[in-house]
Amino acid sequence: MNVAICADVGSTFTKVAVVDLDGAGLVATAAVPTTVGSDVLRGLDAAVAVATDGLPVGDAPWYVCSSAGGGLRLAVVGYEQLVTAQAGRRVGLSAGANVVHVAAGRLGAAGLAAVRAARPDVLLLVGGTDGGDAETLTHNATRLARARWRVPVVLAGNAEVRDDLVSMLVSARVPVTVAENVLPRIGALAPAGARAAIRAVFLRHVIGGKRLSRGPRFPRLVRAATPDAVLTGVELLADTLDGDLAVVDVGGATTDVYSVLTPDERESGPGREVAGSLWRARTVEGDLGVRWSAPGVVRAAVEERLLDAADAEVLAVAAQRRADDPAYLPVGGAQRAVDTRLAALAATVALRRHARGAATGERAGRDLRDVRLLVGSGGVLRHAGSADAAGMLAGVLADYAGGWPLPRAARPVVDVDYVLAAAGLLGAEQPVAARALVDRLRAGG
Repeated sequence: MNVAICADVGSTFTKVAVVDLDGAGLVATAAVPTTVGSDVLRGLDAAVAVATDGLPVGDAPWYVCSSAGGGLRLAVVGYEQLVTAQAGRRVGLSAGANVVHVAAGRLGAAGLAAVRAARPDVLLLVGGTDGGDAETLTHNATRLARARWRVPVVLAGNAEVRDDLVSMLVSARVPVTVAENVLPRIGALAPAGARAAIRAVFLRHVIGGKRLSRGPRFPRLVRAATPDAVLTGVELLADTLDGDLAVVDVGGATTDVYSVLTPDERESGPGREVAGSLWRARTVEGDLGVRWSAPGVVRAAVEERLLDAADAEVLAVAAQRRADDPAYLPVGGAQRAVDTRLAALAATVALRRHARGAATGERAGRDLRDVRLLVGSGGVLRHAGSADAAGMLAGVLADYAGGWPLPRAARPVVDVDYVLAAAGLLGAEQPVAARALVDRLRAGG
């Protein structure tokens, strides 16, 4: 068989899809609990064995992404909070990172201590447009060099001082990777170079450093952070649509929202963002999830007036049980209904924040009125049953009290077979297979 094996090693489950490379779509799928407590390869190999049982796959290539061990933790250090630091934050999110800290201005002792306390896997160092301010970027790079900083740094600031700063950092034994300036001029956000550099650092330093597996095999297999692969899949899907796209992915610890918008006159008009517009964006809500972050869902829903006090009190008890025992699997209709309720609330709050701009840092928010397809993803939606999943997404599309303009003609669909990550993994090398996967989703899941 001419197939590829695509796998996502998540914090809770490892999902595998066997994909026909000639464009026939999915051949088989499987999911098993991730063996993060021992060696993630045990769970990965088990999931592949289930998915390929009885299939003549031979030496099929493997395409693997991972968010196990918490995924990629990124800190951003920039020049101004609302300009280069904000631009760096947006680029980090688009690279599949969980942005755990953002600092702006000259780092002092307290600022450096705060960056360390955030425990980033990678630090994105930005500042100044090309030919603009160089003093802040130079100061911060010097501070890192003198502090014997050992966390990998991606340098993506003012090009005029880039070579000198790289030489200084290398001399101080700071692991540094160079990328093009994320904000070469005011209003012009250029994410591609930094996104590729962050991806390379993640593969080279982070995967192996998390000690998820013994030996070199797992780091060799992993090609991307899971959110980065999913965003690539989202972009592939968006390229097939006549209109904008939104995806809400409800997980155990976070709820991610992706949106792909059509660039318009705001990119160069008087209302443009100083930090630039990222038309293909991702946001992460770290307090919204149906297991580890379940109590945060209840708190956020109360703040958003989606729950009254009585409902919140009852749901909070169940949510705390999810957080205390993430491995707990719901049994029976009543327990499954709790997960469905939490997922619906998480999706609604996450999309509100994304659209308002609170999560992206955009003053005007993100205009989702022209969204033509709303995709729901995540284990809860995939296992909820078609009626419950459709109800969750319908609720999001009818969120008239959310303070954001709703899509005018959006069609909801659930990524039942979890094809977005697989499509993103295959997109560069196997475009025919990747296109078949997103066509399947566009046609109805």
